[in-house]
Order: sequence, then C-alpha cells, then structure tokens
Amino acid sequence: MVSLRCRMIVKEELKKLGIQYVAIDLGVVDLPAGITKEQHEKLRRNLLKSGLELMEDKKNILIEKIKSVIIEMIHYGDELPKMNYSDYISEKLKYDYTYLSNTFSDVKGMTIQQYIIINKIERVKELILYDELNLSEISEKMHYSSVAHLSSQFKKITGLSPSYYKRLSEKRNSNLENM
Repeated sequence: MVSLRCRMIVKEELKKLGIQYVAIDLGVVDLPAGITKEQHEKLRRNLLKSGLELMEDKKNILIEKIKSVIIEMIHYGDELPKMNYSDYISEKLKYDYTYLSNTFSDVKGMTIQQYIIINKIERVKELILYDELNLSEISEKMHYSSVAHLSSQFKKITGLSPSYYKRLSEKRNSNLENM
C-alpha cells in the first residue's frame, strides 16, 4: 500500500468482510486475530478487483515499505531530510541499510538510489509544471548540488532538458486552452 486511497480501499474491504483490524500502515494490516481461509480468499479477490494485491511474501512487503518511505519523503514531505537518505530510510524502517539495499536490488532489479532519483525527477517535473519556483530554487529544494547536476539527471531520466520539458508542457496547455 502506497497511498491514502489504497489504505481507504483496504479499510472498506475489511469492513465489508467484518474483519477487525488494529492498524493499516505501509503495506501491512495488523489484525488482532487470524482470519479464516474463506475471509482471506474473499479479501484477496476483492482487493484484486480494486487493482490491489494481497502480499504475503515478507520481501515484497519490505519492498513496498521502502517504496512508501521514499515516496512519502520526496512527494509529500515539506522538505527533504537533511540526513543521508540511507540513514533516513534505515531509521524509518528500523533495518540495517545494507540489508534493505540488497533486498530492494534483488527484488526490483534497481538500487534504492536509482529509485530515489526516478522519484526526485518526477517531483521536479511537478515543480516545473506548478511554475512557482525557478530551476535554481527547485535544485535547492530537491538537494541537488547545482542546477547543472539537476539538469544532467533530468535529461538522463527523461531524455529532455528541464527547460525543453517546461516549453513542451506550456505548449500542450496552450493547445488545450485553445480547443
């Protein structure tokens, strides 16, 4: 579970099935008691209809937790943490970072750092579209060492420079307004 919407769907499905829960957080549902095989199967089917998957593999659950921490850190926090991202993730999840990193790489086929960069660039794209900050301010907000570093990473991930991406977006919006 990554989003608030996912949590709401899971709560609703548990409620429909009459399953009591203690907490729903970061891909984990804490139940005060076990559930029957029938309830388990109904929950699995109902979640699939909503596009969600019931995960029981501990590695996949951990991966979802790592992804959730990164997404929350980059997309929903007011400011990125001042500490190393590895320390931040390790502290949040209460696991050794080497273990988290190795598990993530084994399952996802990319490093945690690569996943962070992809999410940072997605956030940069949002900030460019909001048009409230210039590239220097975005670079500072997203903890890049320079605008050049941001631009280089942006181009590597998207294939476009940030300024070209902004022009394309403005042109698309202009075309939509003229329809």
